[in-house]
Amino acid sequence: MIHHQELKMEIEEVCEAQALPLLSLNHVSLMCRSVWESMKFYEDVLGFVPIKRPSSFKFTGAWFYNYGIGIHLIQNPDVDEFDTYVNESRPINPKDNHISFQCTDVDLVKKRLEEKGMRYVTALVEDEGIKVDQVFFHDPDGYMIELCNCENIPIIPISSCSASFKPRNHSFKRSSSKCGFIENVMMENLSLDMMNFAF
Repeated sequence: MIHHQELKMEIEEVCEAQALPLLSLNHVSLMCRSVWESMKFYEDVLGFVPIKRPSSFKFTGAWFYNYGIGIHLIQNPDVDEFDTYVNESRPINPKDNHISFQCTDVDLVKKRLEEKGMRYVTALVEDEGIKVDQVFFHDPDGYMIELCNCENIPIIPISSCSASFKPRNHSFKRSSSKCGFIENVMMENLSLDMMNFAF
C-alpha cells in the first residue's frame, strides 16, 4: 500500500528528474495558405510587429513579434491557390486547438473584431467567484485564437492543493477550498497514472 506522503515524494522526484532549463515560450509557427493575408491579420487585428527573418531561409514566410512572443508564418507549398476551403463556414469551437493571449479589455477586442467584420464566439469561465471572459475567433487559415483576461485565475500548483489519498478507489478527496474542480480532477488522474506505474 502506498501512503499519500510516499506518493507525493515520488511525484516530486519525477518532476525534478524531468526538469529542463526552459525559460519561456519563444514563438508559434504557423503554415499559411497566404503569408500576405496572414501578415495583415497578425499586424492589423492582433497588433504584432513584423521583424527581420534570417537571410538563410529560402522559403516564403514572415516573422512577427509583440507581447513577449513571436509568430512565424510559413507559406505552405502544398496548398493549391484555388483551394475551395472557405474559412467563414468553419464553426468556431472553443475546445479546438488554439493560441491564447492575455488581454486587459475583452470588450475592446470584441469591438475591434466587429469593426473588421470578423466572426467570434464568447465564453465565460467561473471558479469560486472568479470570472474569466474569453473571445475565440479564427485567423485567415482557420487557426483558433483566444483573447481572455485569464490573469484573473490564480496559478495554484497542484502540489499546494490539500488532498487526501484513498487507496481503495484510487481517488483524491478534496479537503480544502484552495483548489477548484480542475485541480482535483488533475490530481485524481495523476493518482490513477501513478497507481498504473506502481503496480
